[in-house]
Amino acid sequence: MSLWGTLTGKKASSTSSNASSSPSSSTPSQDTAPTTSFQSTPFDPTTAQDVTSFLGNTSLPDPSQLHPLAGLNQQTLDYLSLDESALSDLPGSRSALPSRGWSDDLQYGTGVTYLSALTLGGSYGMIEGLRRTPASAPPKIRLNSVLNSITRRGPFLGNSAGIIAMVYNGINSTIGYYRGKHDSANSVVAGALSGMLFKSTRGLRPMMISGGIVAGVAGVWTVMRKTLF
Repeated sequence: MSLWGTLTGKKASSTSSNASSSPSSSTPSQDTAPTTSFQSTPFDPTTAQDVTSFLGNTSLPDPSQLHPLAGLNQQTLDYLSLDESALSDLPGSRSALPSRGWSDDLQYGTGVTYLSALTLGGSYGMIEGLRRTPASAPPKIRLNSVLNSITRRGPFLGNSAGIIAMVYNGINSTIGYYRGKHDSANSVVAGALSGMLFKSTRGLRPMMISGGIVAGVAGVWTVMRKTLF
């Protein structure tokens, strides 16, 4: 045995492995695995199950139970019910111009009044601009004159009518709240007060004229709303 074999013990390990493997190789194995033979049976088509037997034995789910509200009790559901009598007591609340209170009147009343006055003032400004310029004037000069008249008359009349409509709706709703009812008298009084307040800085005579005009318009609107709407 060499010095390297003495230090590592490599020779001894290989010798012991040879000695341990030699008895097993010299003695024959006594255990043998049993042999089995597999024989397939012929297929009989009459014994196979078809689709009808599968569907007949299994109960299919009810399609109505797949709905998200299938398991709810209809007797305990709360439905949204609208009471028409609780909408509003204002005249025309169930007509073509429904109203749920002073907020609705303030919104569409002011908006319709502003747009109507703006259109009327713009039309008047366009006619005024066409009349002021001669027919022989260049098209640019006539267009400039028309636009100046429209922007002067339209916004002025629209803003004035919108302010009067806002004040009118506020006064009309206040009078109706304290009186407990909404009738034509409220509209006429509210129109007179609105017109007088609008011209309050011009003197007594302009106040009376403006109050009479707005009161007349409010009275006509009330009659039209009752008869047409």
